[in-house]
Amino acid sequence: MIELESYAREMLAFVEAHAHWAPYIAFALAFGESIAVLSLFFPATFVLIGLGPIIEAGGAPFAPVWAAAVAGASLGDALSYWIGRHFKDSARHIWPLRNYPEMLARGERFFRSYGSWSVFIGRFFGPLRAVVPLVAGMFGMPHLIFQMANVTSAMVWAFLLLAPGAAAVKLLGW
Repeated sequence: MIELESYAREMLAFVEAHAHWAPYIAFALAFGESIAVLSLFFPATFVLIGLGPIIEAGGAPFAPVWAAAVAGASLGDALSYWIGRHFKDSARHIWPLRNYPEMLARGERFFRSYGSWSVFIGRFFGPLRAVVPLVAGMFGMPHLIFQMANVTSAMVWAFLLLAPGAAAVKLLGW
């Protein structure tokens, strides 16, 4: 936990000193956070939450940072979807997925329970965030329906992570 805290502080300090890099960092964090299994080792949510107040206080415009986070999250999920679509059932046997069979099984149960809504809902639940798009691809979810759920959930997710901190700084005048 100390490493995560240190990582988050360093990243946020960098953005505070270099606000013009905020959209690129938001993109990279959201992309890494959305790729199947990689998201377990890429704890970007905490940094994205902390990014909101820093971009507002540092004078970086909200919209480009939000759009970059949306693009990163959408592309990360799309990559996971295409991996699942390409490898189908054999995806569970490739590294690193074979090391996390329960996570994949949980994603499958979630997808079977909620269908196409699982892509939208799963974005908001930690480890499910990156495995549900993979499962959607494995199960052959239609691409257009996947992308509709993917992009709209990324828009809401990025807003919910960035906006509260940015709004607090604006309202309180910090």
